Amino acid sequence: MSYAQTALDQLEKGQLAAFKKQYALALRHDDDDTLFSLAEELYSLGFLNQSRRIYEKLLAKYPDEDELRTNLADIAIDEDKNDEALDYLNQVKPDSPAYVQSLMVAADLYQTQELFEVSEQKLLTAKKLAPDEPVITFALAELYFTMREFRKAIPLYLDLIKAGTTSLSRVNLVERLGVAYANAGRFEQAIGYLKQIHPGDMTADVKFETAFTYLQLKERPSAIHLFEELKDSDPNYTSLYPYLGQSLEEENRLPEALTTLQEGLGVDQYNEKLWLQAAHVATRLDDEKLAEKYLKKGHGLDADDLSAVIQLSNLYVKQERWDENVALVRPYLSEDGADPQLYWNLAVTAVHQEDFAHARQYYDAAAPFFMDQPDFLKPAVYFYREEGARDQAVKLLTAYVKLVPDDADMALLLDSYHDEDID
Repeated sequence: MSYAQTALDQLEKGQLAAFKKQYALALRHDDDDTLFSLAEELYSLGFLNQSRRIYEKLLAKYPDEDELRTNLADIAIDEDKNDEALDYLNQVKPDSPAYVQSLMVAADLYQTQELFEVSEQKLLTAKKLAPDEPVITFALAELYFTMREFRKAIPLYLDLIKAGTTSLSRVNLVERLGVAYANAGRFEQAIGYLKQIHPGDMTADVKFETAFTYLQLKERPSAIHLFEELKDSDPNYTSLYPYLGQSLEEENRLPEALTTLQEGLGVDQYNEKLWLQAAHVATRLDDEKLAEKYLKKGHGLDADDLSAVIQLSNLYVKQERWDENVALVRPYLSEDGADPQLYWNLAVTAVHQEDFAHARQYYDAAAPFFMDQPDFLKPAVYFYREEGARDQAVKLLTAYVKLVPDDADMALLLDSYHDEDID
């Protein structure tokens, strides 16, 4: 038995002192091929210093063996010695048998520095030189996956799977392809691959993606089942709560939806969107007090989020809390305008406060955006009629009658305006 094998045996037993002794003997007495294999094994086990020492010894003896340089560059990258890694890689010339491997290592280095375009160019060059090498195809697919360029990653994963490669570097390529399809919005194709993964082999991320894909396909019971499994196994997976809440709400399981969102707030209390979603469900459950509480929480977390302002304003209008509505909404008016719904709400408020000048201003601002909304048009017609704004009243009334032709009173009112025009 070689000293190298004895050293590895001692390492497996946890006998570090004995390992160091056998390692030193291996450096002095074992042949070069045995030492190279030992360096590879030690690198895979994370013993970078010992692996590097062997490679450096071999490189001094075989200065033309560029594979040793690429291996040393790998170790330098792992140790965050990027300049040292580049020095090794730049010594590998295009005519070297190790050039493709040096491109792969360089791509890895630039990816760790988030220089993705440089990494891509290195891998594309490598693929051009070795088009049938699956490791290169996989590396390029993984780079695109990391860059969230899923449409570029998909054909590469497909090529590998069609060639019979379903796993590389402990990555399940069927799983990767399914997730890539899902993120590219191709949900039918995604679920076909994701369903092939055994539930016990699903990571939390893949289970989430599969549940999300079911939700996009309107297969809500399947989505709910997987989201709930994920919640039970990892309750701190905060991304699941909005979608599980949405799934339950769409199934009209409103109390369960609210409970789910409340559980989500228990682990993610600074998510203003989750507060607003919970407020929406509370409103559907006719719990306006709870809805208001949640809306104020969400608004407090992000005062610039207009969705919270609009929902809270809608609630104030419904409850005829006119002064509170004005105090809430006015800070969001500007010379550049405001959300049309806020103008609508302020118009209704101003009418009830008998502030007709402001009511006219707000109705004028809102009207262009709600010409297809009967709930807006009808009271607006009556307002303009009372104000003597005949042209605006007729314009909105005409739009309303087209939308609601069965409203006899409004149709008669429109006829009376036409009769006046004839007279």
